[in-house]
Amino acid sequence: MLFSIKKSEWLGNERNDLFAGLVSSVAILPEVIGFAIIAGVHPLSAVFASAVTLLVITFTGGRPAMVSASAGSMALVLAGLIQAHGLSYMLAATILTGFLQFILGYLGIHKLMRFIPKTVMYGFVNALAILIFMAQVQQLPHQTLWSYGMIICSILLIYLLPKFITIVPPALIVILFMTILSYFLKGHLQTVGDLGEMSQFHPAIRWPNVPVNLETLWIILPSSVALAMVGLIESLLTFPIVDKMTASQSDSQREVKAQGFANIITGFFGGQAGCAMIGQAVINVKSGGRKRLSTLISCITLLLFIFVFKSVMVAIPTAALIGIMMTVAVDTFDWESLQLFRTFEVTEIVILLVTVGVIVYTHNLAIGIILGVLLSGLLYHFFKKEPKKSC
Repeated sequence: MLFSIKKSEWLGNERNDLFAGLVSSVAILPEVIGFAIIAGVHPLSAVFASAVTLLVITFTGGRPAMVSASAGSMALVLAGLIQAHGLSYMLAATILTGFLQFILGYLGIHKLMRFIPKTVMYGFVNALAILIFMAQVQQLPHQTLWSYGMIICSILLIYLLPKFITIVPPALIVILFMTILSYFLKGHLQTVGDLGEMSQFHPAIRWPNVPVNLETLWIILPSSVALAMVGLIESLLTFPIVDKMTASQSDSQREVKAQGFANIITGFFGGQAGCAMIGQAVINVKSGGRKRLSTLISCITLLLFIFVFKSVMVAIPTAALIGIMMTVAVDTFDWESLQLFRTFEVTEIVILLVTVGVIVYTHNLAIGIILGVLLSGLLYHFFKKEPKKSC
């Protein structure tokens, strides 16, 4: 059952879960806000969507301590749809994505993950990192000289602070420090509040304001299929990482259905599609999160940011977010995959490069994955060398 919750999944680690929930919520903010800006979504709406996703996944997900929110990979897929057709179509696409994922969960789509070659997975992760970095670079022409200085300082602090402070995420320290600094540099730095009227955000259950016909379906279907694929792949990629860190096992099928259910609910609340966030899930576990309470605390903290500490959020300088997101891109890139070029067959290298190239060129993670898998099958057919499976 989707809502079958065991007491052991909630209790027994309260102090650590409380701290981990606070830390992971702060780790969520930079990526969610940063990609909301890129996709053209209201920053507060993106944070609220993340809170809704976290709440649903907390009670229905396939394992405790799994952090899901409005991930950058999903925002990249949605950006084109939003620019072409507007936010109402984004909501419709999010809801359809949820239904697709829910159905795929019942059909056992999670079992097919093992047929995706490792080279395609490497290509997916590395292309995602490149797209994240490119998205930040595209914002640089709109920044001031003061902003460039803040971006550089933010990057340096992200990598230097962990050498001296380990209990607090460096992103939190950077955001707090740069927000205070921006107060003394008013007029020289763009803030989140400059991106739109924050008082206009009013969360409510709503039906997407789009025509209910086949034309609408054909507009949103490509994006929804891409979102469903990207979301499930990133979520199922995160599972084994968290399983290994916690020495526990997950219910992949339940997670797929839960992700779908979360996106349906989020869409009706005016938010964009979400999925598991690898970095934030790792931060949650490293901070001591082991139970579902950790993600519930993270959800509550995000809601407090929106409704109680909104004045702090709107004062965050976008330059700090750009710097943080650049480090996220660098950390997301699988640098070990470059060393594997020595051991990979030529065919595997071709698959990896084609996957990365297609994704970066089309800005569509799903297309790259599909072509990577198809190319892998063709090369195996001609050269009779079976590609290494992802798991």
